[in-house]
Amino acid sequence: MALVISSHTYAAEAENDAPQEILVFGSDFDLRGTPVTAAEGIIYDTQLELRPVSRTAELLEFVPGLIATQHSGEGKANQYFVRGFNLDHGTDFALRLDDMPINMPSHGHGQGYADINFIIPELVNQLTFRKGPYYADGGDFATAGSAEFSYADSLEQGLLNLTLGENNYQRLFLGESVDLFAGQLTLAGAVTQYEGPWDRDQDLDSRQALVKYHEASAAREWSLTGMSYLNDWDSSDQIPLRAVENGTLSRFGNVDPTVGGQSRRNSLSFEWQENLSADDQWNFSAYLMDYTLDLYSNFTYFANDPVRGDQFQQADDRRVAGFETEYRRTLQTEIPTEITVGFQNRYDDIDVGLYLTEQRAIYDTVRADNVEQTLNSLYASVQHQWTDRFRSVTSLRADHYSFDVAAGIAANSGSGDDTLISPKLNLIYSPMPKLETFLSAGQGFHSNDARGTVISIDPVSGDPIDSVDPLATARSYEAGFRTSLIPKTQIAVTAFNMRLSSELIYVGDAGNTEAVAPSERTGIEISGLYSPTSWLLFDADVSHTKARLRGVGADNYIGNAPERTASLGMIIDDLNNWSGGIRLRYLGEAPLSEARRPRSEATFLMNAQTTYQLSPSLSVSLELLNVLDSDDRDITYFYESQLPGEAAPVEDIHFHPVEPRSVRVSLQARF
Repeated sequence: MALVISSHTYAAEAENDAPQEILVFGSDFDLRGTPVTAAEGIIYDTQLELRPVSRTAELLEFVPGLIATQHSGEGKANQYFVRGFNLDHGTDFALRLDDMPINMPSHGHGQGYADINFIIPELVNQLTFRKGPYYADGGDFATAGSAEFSYADSLEQGLLNLTLGENNYQRLFLGESVDLFAGQLTLAGAVTQYEGPWDRDQDLDSRQALVKYHEASAAREWSLTGMSYLNDWDSSDQIPLRAVENGTLSRFGNVDPTVGGQSRRNSLSFEWQENLSADDQWNFSAYLMDYTLDLYSNFTYFANDPVRGDQFQQADDRRVAGFETEYRRTLQTEIPTEITVGFQNRYDDIDVGLYLTEQRAIYDTVRADNVEQTLNSLYASVQHQWTDRFRSVTSLRADHYSFDVAAGIAANSGSGDDTLISPKLNLIYSPMPKLETFLSAGQGFHSNDARGTVISIDPVSGDPIDSVDPLATARSYEAGFRTSLIPKTQIAVTAFNMRLSSELIYVGDAGNTEAVAPSERTGIEISGLYSPTSWLLFDADVSHTKARLRGVGADNYIGNAPERTASLGMIIDDLNNWSGGIRLRYLGEAPLSEARRPRSEATFLMNAQTTYQLSPSLSVSLELLNVLDSDDRDITYFYESQLPGEAAPVEDIHFHPVEPRSVRVSLQARF
């Protein structure tokens, strides 16, 4: 929805500095702002704090129709679903934090890997989301959509948040801002430890830290931010259904007790915004990043090696540098016009490998490569306000992707490049007050793993193998509307069609993504808000998508592409010192292969939270996760595996269960 939800009446600026829709509890929800589709919006910290979440990635479920799940340990990136996409860990959904991209191209575990476990929720002051490839500044992976987290410039008060929960959940956050020179210096950090409900303790040990300096004046605003993240965990990966049904394995058990991982992310980023005049603005940002992941998995158990087992390590060690600059000018002409031009650059130097391991000890190298790749992007957009009721946004984007692969197998080395020109058009018409209609068409893209663009020999079998195109296009069309004609209510409806030139599919028994045939998705999304009083807000969304591969015959379903999603929520804001929320989330069935059968089962979850303000500086919260104690599956796959004692691999459903009902209590102090 083209919405912002807030319990405060204050003006807000969106990414393009156009005032966005602000919904005040109990208001008539008059339409304001200048969105370009009905499927975009901003969520502020007030609502972020009131919704119960069990993991950081569930903050993304504020995006209508987006579901975040997990099939491994909580230190690993989550799996995302939206608009009929099984996004794996981010293949067609671009994520950012304060102008820094989160998705990792040519990643050891899958293209577009987007791990947001390093984000500290207490520091997030807004979440901006957009669906579709219709935005000039939306680059790699921004096909199904994109979302950007923004950290607060500073903390109004020092904050301590201590949370304790079942299964030995412990978390401590501490942060404070102090005046320094002409700005504010913020120091913050969080430590999380969690064993989980698994037969083998997860032993999650996560540590996050932030140092940020921010200055602002009427003419300019800038900040310098350093972040550090370190996580170590043991996993209980997806397990075979047959072992649970015959009683040899519990729902929270494991086959290989030595899988897990470690991840590290350190970054330094800089942001500058200059108001050159009343009609001109210049933005600049730059970042440096150091990142590693060592991930140990075993999805097929003993199918490939009956003696040592099938455990493997995926390793990714990279240095990333990039910058973005954008200039915006408003022209005082007969037809009000705004022109935006921008340039983006990103460079990745990656050491990436795949190794065969036994109890995390390497005994063979499948492949070990160095990849250097650069993406340079230039874009421009023009917005015309033709009449009071009609406006348009026309954009053009050019992307140049270049890469060099030094592979352990010489035949798989090589270099290359690709260039893509992407036009975009948005038409917005308001036939009457409290009703806006939108029509959009545009092209976006996702890059493919650089290793796959130059490969010639399968590193396992030695057989010849086809390479893939460096850039895969996504062409999309969309029509929608938003309305506040019903008092105290806002509704948004969007119908869309998208065609990808190459689908990225998650391969469950290999633990990575694979580029396959072209695909097409057609769907509809409906979302709404209703606030009957000044302290109560309901929100709901539902989506239905048909996702198919093209040109492959009758068996053209896309594995793990959900057909239906839905959610329903209620939040209460400061009712006699009480606040809280309840959330119901539904992830529908999905085919598990190109054939329609087998299918995953639908998942239904409910979380609840309540907070009582003991004093202006002290509050206590109670979270009840999985209220109904559902035994549904968080994620489901279908592939071959072989357990100890089995003579040959067996095709079976493999699943990761949702965590059982649990209670967490938090004490929050401001100072």
